[in-house]
Amino acid sequence: MYQAEPFHLERLYRVRQAALDQSPVTGLTHTFYRYPARFSPVFPRAAIEAFSEPGQVVLDPYMGGGTTVLEAMVAGRKAVGADLNSLARFVTQVKTTPLTQSERAKIARWAESAVQQVKYGDSLEDAPDPRLSDIPKNMTLPAARPLRKAIALCIAAAEEELPTVASRRFARCVMLNVGQWALNGRRRTPTIADLRARVAQATRQMLDGVVELQAAMRVPKREGLAVRPVLVECDAAKIDQAAVTKHGPIDLVVTSPPYPGIHMLYHRWQVDGRKETDAPYWIAACNDGQGSSYYNFADRRRQAENRYFAKAAETFRATRAVMREGAIMVQMIAFSDPDRQLKRYLRVMESVGFSEFRDKHERRIYRNVPSRSWHATSKGELPSAREVVLVHRAV
Repeated sequence: MYQAEPFHLERLYRVRQAALDQSPVTGLTHTFYRYPARFSPVFPRAAIEAFSEPGQVVLDPYMGGGTTVLEAMVAGRKAVGADLNSLARFVTQVKTTPLTQSERAKIARWAESAVQQVKYGDSLEDAPDPRLSDIPKNMTLPAARPLRKAIALCIAAAEEELPTVASRRFARCVMLNVGQWALNGRRRTPTIADLRARVAQATRQMLDGVVELQAAMRVPKREGLAVRPVLVECDAAKIDQAAVTKHGPIDLVVTSPPYPGIHMLYHRWQVDGRKETDAPYWIAACNDGQGSSYYNFADRRRQAENRYFAKAAETFRATRAVMREGAIMVQMIAFSDPDRQLKRYLRVMESVGFSEFRDKHERRIYRNVPSRSWHATSKGELPSAREVVLVHRAV
């Protein structure tokens, strides 16, 4: 364990306070999509301010919905994000892409006009994207079928009316946002009229978020460089590639890796009685990877735990390889069996070149999980839905 000096203890205190923050996710483009297991932007913001300087390089090797990437950009850092989930890259790309005034006006017109004319009886035969006629898994169910058709028609209208790649991606992200609201875990299926109204509402809110982000990016960041992020779709075990180190060695990692023994649907929604669908990939025009174990290091069975820790060692070894010596890694993680698994996890971190960074007299930072959906675990329900913040130094 690396004994933190008094100067660093104050920084750890700021991260502790941010981790304990229970406020809802708001601001900028953070609300575009409810990516599973996302953390509040308050947490990465505090870690970035505490352990990096403007112009330095911040990495999230499990970027998910891009919260760390977005906060690093706004703070004047060079942001790098990686994830093996193509949906994560899509969402983060949309959330960090500026739009011109003309693009925003055309998107607003699409939502307020073209979408409002969508009817179930309309045809998809001449849709610009033939994949819109595909039927995602379990989307033929009676409750989901009309919404699938309406979502496809809205996307087809965007493909026809919006002139730029950025604006069309944004429209698909609107439909991703609305589709999640309409389909994922809903007790009552909304009507097509409900969906049309929600598209208009979500579009206005998301465009406001883009304007807010672009205004934040115009604020001078001292010597920092407000550059577009580097986004890489890859397994974290293969993160030691040229694209990741484009700006040089990594100065700070802020992340939330998969949790051992805790199964989360990073790649599916649950429709009509918890039946899983890959509709998010269909909406975003992304390729799905594999089954749930592909995104969780291992499947939900207890005997897969060894595989989880072997994969964790592999990915953190690769992450350490792109970090400069003395760089800090801040991560938020939970365990299905904390007393046993945390010790093993810390041994893995030490074995690949990290030393825990804390005051030996202080408890680690724990917090209750706010509004998370734990779909299943290897041992049934968690004994307590608590996450721990671990701070390590690359040695």
